[in-house]
Amino acid sequence: MTTDSEQQDTTDQVAVTRQIEAVMMVADEPMSVVALAGALDVPVGIVAGCLEELAADYNGDHGGVERGFELREVGGGWRMYVRPRYDDVVSKAVSTQAPAKLSQAALETLAVIAYKQPVSRGHVSSIRAVNVDSVIRTLLSRGLIRESHTDAETNAIFYVTTDALLAELGIDSLEELPPLSPLLDDGSQGFDE
Repeated sequence: MTTDSEQQDTTDQVAVTRQIEAVMMVADEPMSVVALAGALDVPVGIVAGCLEELAADYNGDHGGVERGFELREVGGGWRMYVRPRYDDVVSKAVSTQAPAKLSQAALETLAVIAYKQPVSRGHVSSIRAVNVDSVIRTLLSRGLIRESHTDAETNAIFYVTTDALLAELGIDSLEELPPLSPLLDDGSQGFDE
């Protein structure tokens, strides 16, 4: 027979597990145990245990059903992934969706990357003077940009455009992009000559 204290501990652990699950569903980068513990205000040991339990649950351990996704520890953190055997069907499903037009923000971000590449997310944000995280994710998911390399000192990820962008634009190389200088305002408007 379980005591009230043991039942409360189980209820609390289930609540923490569900909170972690909710965070992991929207995380676009691996989440460390420490970051999750801080965000949830829960001890690191409890978070680590909950992550292990979620991973086992998704894998079908303990008599459950294996899910089409998995929770993996990679790069110092945890992240949800599609199981490799379902990559083909997911790619097919995503590619058959009607392509949506890019937003103005996405077009502007894409232009900065095209003209300044390789360029970091932080540099693009400073040029556009807005946060570009979600726009970068959109451009990556559409295959218009890709990660080029990571700076060894800052760990900043640098981005470049892909051949898919060239195909969409109908050009063979980035040299065919129009030069920027004739398109920019020279600052003389409003001054007498």
